[in-house]
Amino acid sequence: MDVAVIGATGAVGREVCIQLIERQVLPPSSRLQLVGRAGGSSGPAVHGFRADLLDAYDEVAPMIDVALDPSEVVADVVVFAAGATAPPRPGASADRDALAATNARVFASYAQAFAEHASGREVVIMVTNPVELGVAMMAQVLDRHQVIGMGAWLDTLRLRREIAGSLGMRRHRISGFAAGQHGNGVVPLWSSVRVAGLDVPERAAAVRRIRGPRSLDTFSEEIAAAQTRLRDVASEDVAAAFDLVETLPPDLRMVVGAWMTHQSGARTAVGTANATVELVATLMDGREIVVAGQVPLEGEVTLEGQPVTGVLGVPVVLGPEGWSRALLTDLAPDEERLLAATSAHIRQLCDPYLQEVAHV
Repeated sequence: MDVAVIGATGAVGREVCIQLIERQVLPPSSRLQLVGRAGGSSGPAVHGFRADLLDAYDEVAPMIDVALDPSEVVADVVVFAAGATAPPRPGASADRDALAATNARVFASYAQAFAEHASGREVVIMVTNPVELGVAMMAQVLDRHQVIGMGAWLDTLRLRREIAGSLGMRRHRISGFAAGQHGNGVVPLWSSVRVAGLDVPERAAAVRRIRGPRSLDTFSEEIAAAQTRLRDVASEDVAAAFDLVETLPPDLRMVVGAWMTHQSGARTAVGTANATVELVATLMDGREIVVAGQVPLEGEVTLEGQPVTGVLGVPVVLGPEGWSRALLTDLAPDEERLLAATSAHIRQLCDPYLQEVAHV
């Protein structure tokens, strides 16, 4: 299988390419297409990046080529990492919704090209924020089962790590999912958490201990309050702010820890790329596994008695041809309420832009 990375010279795109080669996800017989933009800084940079990758990984590298126009993208799996990102600096807004107006045009230009030139078999992994908008716009021109956003999988890996840390374990012993919207709209599905080696009563006791007597009904307010407090502390001492993050419950750490990383001036490119490459590896593996991702739903999920139509992060079965089933059952009442509210927010975000493809 061949992989194209749109935005290959950006912080996340570069890291995706590096991890694909270092982890030997792509065999030498596969092709890695580095996609830049003619007329932009990425136009010449992709050629230099190709040479650099071959210098570093010639013994294990796949075939690598360059594309500079959306019509030239040809691959079985397309990783979409192009577009504007929130500035990684203290005090900068990390509101992913605010990127919608800027990145909608980028999404639309590639969606139009896919509509005109794609084979129809591509699976698109959306990385660029707002992930949900990108998924919605790509699903207008591709089979919706061939489009998935990686945000819910990244949030899931973060949630598992934070739960594992609170229990004194490594992440591989924890299962469970984060759903909803990538960013402050994430919904930790505590009802889905499982811990290897613990029976049902032991697991329930462990979750009660690390979660505390909290409800997702106030989760959004908790996030906002924590971010305000962290911003104040970080203005004087960034290290102290990260120490403060570690005192929070694991689901709150999942959200504000990543936010604090961005506020520190660093980027979350390594973790984002890791989650993306895991999805690529799953698509290439030939097996089906359960992951979480932002996907375009058409009634597969019901929340508060209403079928969900539109993009929402949920656990899904992912295989070589895309996602096939949404797995969201036995939710706790507070999880269902927050997911329903999040679904409505995503629709409100996406709807004004869903005709952009027609105007490109």
